[in-house]
Amino acid sequence: MAGKIDAYVDCVSPYSYYAMLHLRKNRQALESHGVEVEFHPIFLGGVNVGSGNKPPWTLPAKASYSKFDQERACKYFGVPRIQPPDFFPILSILPQRCMIYIKDHFLREQFESTFLLLWEWMFYKNIDISKPEKLTELLQSNGYSDEEVQQILAAASSPTYKEALTRNTQRALDQGAYGAPWFWVRNAQGKEEPFFGSDRFAFMWQYLGLPFQDVAIVDKARL
Repeated sequence: MAGKIDAYVDCVSPYSYYAMLHLRKNRQALESHGVEVEFHPIFLGGVNVGSGNKPPWTLPAKASYSKFDQERACKYFGVPRIQPPDFFPILSILPQRCMIYIKDHFLREQFESTFLLLWEWMFYKNIDISKPEKLTELLQSNGYSDEEVQQILAAASSPTYKEALTRNTQRALDQGAYGAPWFWVRNAQGKEEPFFGSDRFAFMWQYLGLPFQDVAIVDKARL
């Protein structure tokens, strides 16, 4: 059995955070079945424009419901309650370009741990990571040298990494993406399908042919 999960995520998306946590938590089990997980930074704003979608916070009904959904999601995924800061949403282009550079030049764990910090600093520390000086502090806190930080930030302004983020975003759009997290999944038969959101993992496991335990209600008589 083999397969791959390509996860397209943006640090401006809380649901991308949940998805990344969940896939990393289950990575060892997935790899035991020959399933690889790879994270791809995208620009969610570009996905929304390209697909004609609108962010939940711009639609009153979705924004109202999101308050309940976020609290439930945080409880389910085992993280503290997220409270969007006053400056949310940010323009995520700079941090997302930086993440592509880091992915290209550092080990996978360094890339992923830095990615997770973007959400943690923004949602739990109320720090605007779209600002170069704050992003510098974040990178330094995760073990990057001053020289490495300068290289990362410089690369984010280069044509190479501007194009890389555009390319990742367009790849997701070409697959039908209309938000994040977006997944492109290949199963053992070589077939590929899209999945959306951080609450469709059971469908994904079924598609990959993985043995798993689904959510089940326990009969009160057995308690």
